[in-house]
Amino acid sequence: MRKIPARTRFTPRLRAAFVAILIAGSSGTTIAGSPAYAAPRGDTTQFKGVNWADPRDNFADDPVVLSGLSTSDSYAQTYAKASRVISAFRANLGANTVRLPINPYTVNGAYWKSYRGVIDAASARGFKVIVSYWEGTGSRKDGFIDDPATYWPMWNTVVDAYKDDPRVYFEPMNEPHGYTDAEWADIAAKWLATYPSVPRNRVFVSGAGYNDHVTSVCADPRLKGTYLSLHHYGFWKDYATYDQWVADLKERIGDCADRTVADEFGAPMTTGLDYNKPAPSNNYINYVQAVTDTFRQLKMGSVYWPGLRTDDTYSLQTLTGDPARPWLATTNQSGADRLAWGWGRGKPVRP
Repeated sequence: MRKIPARTRFTPRLRAAFVAILIAGSSGTTIAGSPAYAAPRGDTTQFKGVNWADPRDNFADDPVVLSGLSTSDSYAQTYAKASRVISAFRANLGANTVRLPINPYTVNGAYWKSYRGVIDAASARGFKVIVSYWEGTGSRKDGFIDDPATYWPMWNTVVDAYKDDPRVYFEPMNEPHGYTDAEWADIAAKWLATYPSVPRNRVFVSGAGYNDHVTSVCADPRLKGTYLSLHHYGFWKDYATYDQWVADLKERIGDCADRTVADEFGAPMTTGLDYNKPAPSNNYINYVQAVTDTFRQLKMGSVYWPGLRTDDTYSLQTLTGDPARPWLATTNQSGADRLAWGWGRGKPVRP
């Protein structure tokens, strides 16, 4: 999750040089296989999910450590904890998808052996797993891939480990806002060309900017057959009506709903708001009701931000019980109800 600030761009010359280095940075590495162009199936309602996040918002210059886990956990401990958290996501929310962060520090170092326990546990429980690259923090939190020399080896490792697991999906970058729309499409196309053994319908190409619109990547024929990921947040506006939120969301999607999954959207869940009743004066209630109605109408999958993140007011779940045997509790049942409605279950908002 990230608020959209005034954007700071590299000069065109420096930016073009950086993109050229990044695209060349795969060093010719290609995971062998025939290109797969199978298109998504016409809607994305199969993805009913939540994000599981590091308390630091996944932007880190060291391994990402999901809420409730520790770098001191072995693979077996990580697998056991993750199994319970994933089971709680299903039991409490009816989720079948989890989105997880990676970065080079997580994958290229010693923690990868343990971190794989999360992916493996989720897949073993029948969950779809979206694995997404997050950039670093501080000066690195600029919307650019931090270092091509570590980025491509990271993906080599992840793709090699999970290319044959049909439940694992790959998202080359979260919120690539440092790049122009065209530059980001070039990088996404390079990712696809580098890993032709990955079926395109297991790749999520982020919308340009802060994943805030998918129309440009949708129009690029080089990205045909992939899913598209959209982010959409209520704090992007101080206030909007229900109808204005619907219009805003649809403009960002264009005619690409059949390929699009909103793999981040969220609102305050620990502040007592009731999302099951209309409240036209409240921006967040308008927003949640508008987007979940629209996801349902357009037959779009969605992945809430965050399902679990310690000390985040948006978190829809909170850790309970023994830290070695974690379980989850729902922080706002009305928020869970709207999430379920967007997924095609439950009841509409009633006056």
